[in-house]
Amino acid sequence: MTPRTPGAELPEHPDWLWRSPEPKRSYDVIIVGGGGHGLATAHYLAKNHGITNVAVLERGWLAGGNMARNTTIIRSNYLWDESAGIYEHALKLWEGLEEDLDYPVLFSQRGVLNLAHSFQDIRDSVRRVEANRLNGVDAEWLDPQQVKEVCPIVNISPDVRYPVMGGTYQPRGGIAKHDHVAWGLARAADAAGIDLIQNCEVTGIDIRDGRVTGVRTSLGPIAAGKVALCAAGHSSVLADMAGFELPLQSHPLQALVSELLEPVHPTVVMSNAVHVYVSQAHKGELVMGAGIDAYNSYTQRGAFHIIEAQMAAALELFPVFARAHILRTWGGIVDVSPDASPIVGLTPVDSLYLNCGWGTGGFKATPGVGSVFAHTIAHDEPHPLNAPFSLERFTTGALVDEHGAAAVAH
Repeated sequence: MTPRTPGAELPEHPDWLWRSPEPKRSYDVIIVGGGGHGLATAHYLAKNHGITNVAVLERGWLAGGNMARNTTIIRSNYLWDESAGIYEHALKLWEGLEEDLDYPVLFSQRGVLNLAHSFQDIRDSVRRVEANRLNGVDAEWLDPQQVKEVCPIVNISPDVRYPVMGGTYQPRGGIAKHDHVAWGLARAADAAGIDLIQNCEVTGIDIRDGRVTGVRTSLGPIAAGKVALCAAGHSSVLADMAGFELPLQSHPLQALVSELLEPVHPTVVMSNAVHVYVSQAHKGELVMGAGIDAYNSYTQRGAFHIIEAQMAAALELFPVFARAHILRTWGGIVDVSPDASPIVGLTPVDSLYLNCGWGTGGFKATPGVGSVFAHTIAHDEPHPLNAPFSLERFTTGALVDEHGAAAVAH
């Protein structure tokens, strides 16, 4: 595995993103959270609904939270109809996003492999393939030799701890460059006249007679007709400001990248049994991630033994990786709901809307949830694709339980 020098094929960081306007005293819509989902919601409010008197408030810098820490995997091969619907909608938008934004998000449809290591894995995986096909989602079952053909560096030896017994494959899945996605969405929102306000922390939510009237921030109070919450990892904190509780737990989620290497890994490989996923970024880094840390925390770091176990699993699947060197590790914070599915829709407070609970699935949903959340805000009612993900499902019992159903939740 040969290290290589990064190329100059990627555009420079857009300088205009460092600028932040002074907030106005009042907006039609305030979006709390300047990550991928907040920026996508702003873009589609303008594009699909003509709503441009909008402010995106970010307590740090644009896309500096989970959007800067994700591992860029995009797929729609989820088991349940509701999940497949919203993720497939997102994947279709991904396929035209560069043209929509007139910006290179570097969406690479290199396919996604989900490996099976036991007979139960095989049964679950084949079930998911058939469910995907019924929903119009591209999916295939591959035997071990076909897995090897798609990804030659995978170890399919039968005498390892977790032998590869096959895998599901979604050819349309892949990766995109997360910072370019954020810049493209921010650029489009800015061009539409939307204010992108950085270093503006929301410290309170103003409510009168059961209806939101604005927010209090580190830059002063701002009035609003509607407020949308899109702050990954801290949704429960914001909900508490509005006087209601969310059934969420926040967990650290870790990942790492190697040094820059020549192309060696042609697809995305995920394994639920060994709980590791691997792809190779556009510049050449191997990108690896694990499952969430077991404990609750708001810290953007995690336990060392999680990364250590992740590396052991990766080396069993990809022995050639033993020659690579770790460049850096990092952690983010994810909100996890009881059924491992998001919460997108209305709240107990009039004109206050919620988008949270994506766990490890947030990045792949970015354009899809942005479009349906914008619809929900504009019409004050859910889009059909996010209607099943209402907060009320935890009272009615109509859960969308993706725990273990969609291979790894990433």
